[in-house]
Amino acid sequence: MALAGCQREAAVPWQKTTLSLEALENLTYPPFLVDMQTASRYRQEGLAFRQQGDFERAIATLKIAAALDPRNAEGQVLLGWTQHLAGYPVPAVDALQTALTYNPEYVPALNALGIVYLVDGQLEAAVDTHTLAASLEPDNEIAHYNLSLAYQRLGQIEQAIAQALTATELEPSNPHPWVALALAYWSAKDSAEAVANYRQALALDGRYTSREYLNHLEQAGFSAEQIETTEAIRQAAGL
Repeated sequence: MALAGCQREAAVPWQKTTLSLEALENLTYPPFLVDMQTASRYRQEGLAFRQQGDFERAIATLKIAAALDPRNAEGQVLLGWTQHLAGYPVPAVDALQTALTYNPEYVPALNALGIVYLVDGQLEAAVDTHTLAASLEPDNEIAHYNLSLAYQRLGQIEQAIAQALTATELEPSNPHPWVALALAYWSAKDSAEAVANYRQALALDGRYTSREYLNHLEQAGFSAEQIETTEAIRQAAGL
């Protein structure tokens, strides 16, 4: 017995739906979970922990900040750089790449990511990242300085010299670019220029007379081999 008044519904053909990146992100992380004000407070607390040398608490706190405001590029950079300083390159790269996902031309993220790649020995990636940073901000001394160190390790000495020269012009009061320039000239078999530029660094910071002081260059992106080469320059300078 048929039911009176029933009508068959017309079939609707299946249609493919493409969601925007923003829509997909909102599905993954709904906007109502974002708390920018609280995230800002956690970023400040995390930075304070880092300044105290408490990297584990700093990272834990900055992770909370990033979770509360994941699209904040500054927060991702703070997290990634802190992880780098603590010796965790893989999560550092993840955080910094997340920052660049939301802001591909954010120079602080590119600077930090390039340094992480450099210290981790990923030299080609370091060159690519710092080259982009320098193209976006030509007076970016950090990018030129680290490009010099990367090119020196790659054996591309002319580029190493050129980048170090630019870094010294941009920040002449910083001894690190002068040491990088000395290193590049030494690699070019120009010991006279190497010593002269090392003495420029020494004029800015007298501690470069000490072999022990050179160990701090590891924190400035120098590899162990580059530090030993710098020691050879120091000795050639008669120090």
